[in-house]
Amino acid sequence: MENLTLTVNGKARDIECDPATPLIFILRNDLDLTGSKLGCGLEQCGACAVLVDGEPTLCCNRPAGEFTGKDIVTVEALAQDRTGAAVQRAFVAEGAAQCGYCTTGLVVAATSLLKKNANPDRKAIVEALSEHLCRCGSHARVIAAIHRAAGETANV
Repeated sequence: MENLTLTVNGKARDIECDPATPLIFILRNDLDLTGSKLGCGLEQCGACAVLVDGEPTLCCNRPAGEFTGKDIVTVEALAQDRTGAAVQRAFVAEGAAQCGYCTTGLVVAATSLLKKNANPDRKAIVEALSEHLCRCGSHARVIAAIHRAAGETANV
């Protein structure tokens, strides 16, 4: 066990853990941030996505020790972010979630995309979502939601 300091949602958090523990377990079990989900455990479904230094990052098997000195933002903090809040509103308006398991990862990826590209075309959206698997088949509504959020953020 070691003491790690992780910056999560703008706050430095001291965590006593094995630095090899995957970040998802630290977020969910130690910090009670349960928005990110453990799906496949192989970084292939995207349910575990968080922003790390602004980049969407899958964290279900990456060791927490890799994240010291980095800025980690979970879906819980995106409601206070102008772009993240617009994405969340658009997902609701478009009904872009069925079971909801993958939704937080998709919201994280969409927020990152819109921060880099305020008016993405369909190809850019599909590429940004390439690491995310939705078994319910709501991708058409997810794409519509991202277009809606882009329009909302462009008008602010």
